Formats: sequence, C-alpha cells, structure tokens
Amino acid sequence: MREREFWQLLEEVFGRVYGRSLSRDQRLTKLHDMTVVEALAAGYEPRVVWNVLCDQMDIPDTRRWGKDHNAPPLPAA
Repeated sequence: MREREFWQLLEEVFGRVYGRSLSRDQRLTKLHDMTVVEALAAGYEPRVVWNVLCDQMDIPDTRRWGKDHNAPPLPAA
C-alpha cells in the first residue's frame, strides 16, 4: 500500500473531514501513542498504520478496504 492509497482509503472509510481529524488527533496505542501523521512521518508502513487505526476504531475487515479495494499484501519483515 502506498501512502496515497492510505489517504484515499481514509477518506472513503471515515469520510473526508472525520478521517483527516482522526489522522491528526487519534493516538495509536500500538504505535507508541503516535498519531497517524506522526507514524507515517516516522516511517511506519502505511498498511501497518491503516490496520492499527482500523483495529483501534473497530472497523471490520468487510469495510476496512473500501468498496473497490483488495487488501494489499503484508509488508516484508
């Protein structure tokens, strides 16, 4: 997943205004209490940040990837 795809999904799943607010305000406990913006800037893979955010917000897999998206492959270890 590219960062551009991350932002597209964020807007599709959460809505433009709420999604952007979440990205700046929601602390991700599994990523050292960073916000989405901070985690991406720190170099975390967008897919990892996306999954952590969706887990924390209780977004089920059926909604997590939007209407026309397939789950991207896991990042290499």
